[in-house]
Amino acid sequence: MTAKFELFKDTAGRFRFHLKAANGEIIAASQGYTSKAAAQNGIESIKSNAATAATEDLP
Repeated sequence: MTAKFELFKDTAGRFRFHLKAANGEIIAASQGYTSKAAAQNGIESIKSNAATAATEDLP
């Protein structure tokens, strides 16, 4: 299995997603979105921006 995004509706009716590692562990969790389309846009943003994101080592 490879990493995957899981898109779902929470108990409050908001759309959220998890990014799960190949071992099934949740490695990222989204905020709540009011629409499925907005949550899908969040997933696409991660897909397109994560590879070039800088790492900031905070004290």
